[in-house]
Amino acid sequence: MRKYILCLALVASMIGAFSASAQFRYGPMLGIDITNLKFRQDLIAVDKSVGFSTGIATEMMFPGIGFGVSSGIFYEQRGATLNLGEKLVWASQGYGKERSYLHYIEIPIHLRFKYTRLNGMEDYVAPFVFGGPSFSILAAHSNVKALKYAGGEMGLTVGLGVEIFKNWQVQASRTWGMVYAVKTKLLDDFSAKNRTWDIRVVYLF
Repeated sequence: MRKYILCLALVASMIGAFSASAQFRYGPMLGIDITNLKFRQDLIAVDKSVGFSTGIATEMMFPGIGFGVSSGIFYEQRGATLNLGEKLVWASQGYGKERSYLHYIEIPIHLRFKYTRLNGMEDYVAPFVFGGPSFSILAAHSNVKALKYAGGEMGLTVGLGVEIFKNWQVQASRTWGMVYAVKTKLLDDFSAKNRTWDIRVVYLF
């Protein structure tokens, strides 16, 4: 038990030391996204749609090792156009091409690696990669009565980017929804998950 407590104390002290020396930054984010709603079954044609995102991004990097954590709180508009009119069950009710807007509050928690050993060039440009879960709460949605909406979702994100002049960051990422975003009311087993490409610009203070 004593060895166990000592180990926990050592780990806690290491985490504290890393946190004390970590560089924390934050700043505004603005971006666009392209989203598709991917049904598990071959149900109807779905057209990708363009949305946008904005919010406050954060970054905490540990000097000397290149690793860190990026997070933030974002508003993100997702969704897609569903061709419900292709199926008689919906066409008979007057449905055609229906734009399903999904408005999320997103909190990503991503591990990040930034390559800064570039003999001084990192002051001008530094590439980085990142990945991890993204948690989203559904804040609002369009009123397509043929659909049921989940209260939120969890996605898995991977991406890459470049830091310019130490403050600006441009990044692109792909997020795969791990849980369903919408379900059809009349066909209960038909559900769809978000598949999203994001391009974002961040300025970190």
